[in-house]
Amino acid sequence: MLLFLLHLAGAAALLLWSVRMIRTGVERAFSAQLRKWIRRSAGNPPLAAGSGLLAAMLLQSSTAVVLLVANFASKGTLTAALGLAIILGADVGSALITQVLLLRADWVVSLLLLLGVSMFLRGRRRPVRQGGRILTGLALVLVSLDMIRAATLPLRESDAIAPVAAYLGNDVISAFLIGALLAWAMHSSVAAVLMFVTFVAEGLLPASAGMALVLGANLGGSFIPLLLTLGAGVEARAIVLGNLLLRGGGALLCLAAISRLPVDWAFLGAAPARQVINLHLAYNTAVALIGLPLTGPITRLLASLLEKPDAGEAEIGRLSALDPEALADPERALACASREVLRIGETIEAMLAPVMRLYENWDDPLARAIRAREAEVNRMYFDTKLYLAKLNQQELPEDLARRAMELSSIATNFESAGDVIAKNMLSMAQKVGDRAITFSPEGWRDLCDFHDRVLSNVQLALNVLMTGNIEAARRLVEEKDAVRDLEQKLQQRHMERLRAGLAESIESSNIHQETLRALKQINASFSIVAYPILEESGELLTSRLASEAREDHG
Repeated sequence: MLLFLLHLAGAAALLLWSVRMIRTGVERAFSAQLRKWIRRSAGNPPLAAGSGLLAAMLLQSSTAVVLLVANFASKGTLTAALGLAIILGADVGSALITQVLLLRADWVVSLLLLLGVSMFLRGRRRPVRQGGRILTGLALVLVSLDMIRAATLPLRESDAIAPVAAYLGNDVISAFLIGALLAWAMHSSVAAVLMFVTFVAEGLLPASAGMALVLGANLGGSFIPLLLTLGAGVEARAIVLGNLLLRGGGALLCLAAISRLPVDWAFLGAAPARQVINLHLAYNTAVALIGLPLTGPITRLLASLLEKPDAGEAEIGRLSALDPEALADPERALACASREVLRIGETIEAMLAPVMRLYENWDDPLARAIRAREAEVNRMYFDTKLYLAKLNQQELPEDLARRAMELSSIATNFESAGDVIAKNMLSMAQKVGDRAITFSPEGWRDLCDFHDRVLSNVQLALNVLMTGNIEAARRLVEEKDAVRDLEQKLQQRHMERLRAGLAESIESSNIHQETLRALKQINASFSIVAYPILEESGELLTSRLASEAREDHG
């Protein structure tokens, strides 16, 4: 029994890892395109559901889509109702991908491994390398399922498995709870469902137990993003709770129905495993079709329940991370300065996220809030420079002195990005409102896409600052080059619209071009985080760092 558990645990671990491997490849190669598809579909609920379906199939996870949508909602770029529509589509996509991954052919694994490993090792461009990662992950999913089948083979001849299978077949509530707990523990309903269906296919469980386990996995899968977004804003939590209510609550209702009503499941397929996997797809499709018309009322109700009334309590002010007593310990002082610089970056991220809303509809309170954040950034920047200056008065070791200089440079670049938002972009947004300037549909879409790309890179830069991850730093530098090329491409497209004589493009020309330049400058200001990390690892020459810094900020 111990050897069986070891083999099964190893197969489950490989299944989890391979699903994660596919998701990582998609995120690293196609995250910008996914974000663009999801945000562009926000005006049409059926299209939003379709984009969620596609994103979940690519990411092998509806949870990853939920977190992406919750982030959009927190930044105000997506309404809760449309966010819930996207997630309902993602749940269907997650069910569809399990259908694809259960298809078996002996030659597929070898072909996927050959292509995937070759692309990853020989590819020079990121999409090719990450495409190889995705194909390798798909192959490992199939290998892990074969390992599960091999591990469970002895159990089919065991007399001990029959009572357990019969018990779970008769006690569907226990099977449902086990399915929910395993999906939550594995943090992947896709992996859990694949494992449950494999158990049914190998004759270890009856179809009734498999159906209860799969329905439980739907409940457990909808709990995962709830725990990951506890600190998010009201809109984001309304989306996640709406998904839990529809997908998780529906699973409970469906369980009650199948446990009490005599149903001939032959319409779902001839084999028990096919019935189970088809029930999973049919259930999520039904939830999406029923839930789509209800997304607006559900999210409005949940948002009103989550909204905290203003009780007039006094607010606790933010404490500075710059501890004067830490100056006696340079390493601790640098950690304090790093925390404060990270806080500066987070404040600027909060300024950048809603700024494009002001281009659509000028809002004085929002503009004042952004300017107040900019004043806060200036105070933190001044205090950080002064703190690092005091630290540099000591005889610091070379590595600590270099780190202090790097932090000072990063803080300067961050503060410059804050000025661009609060001064340049707010000024342009106010002109748009005062003069009733309108952008062409194509031009406005370009601006919003570019803003979202830069915002994503700002978040990546803050992650790099916090973790020092070399791979993420490399991605940040690659994104800087991509943003520079994209800005030139968008400027060219704008000029083509001008030559075509579009009235909106002519009227908004200067503001359109200056907004693109401002966003590119913000992106460059945050990309500076990656250079010290890559230089220290030997992946970046000092001369290149200096020349690129002059090019971007000269």
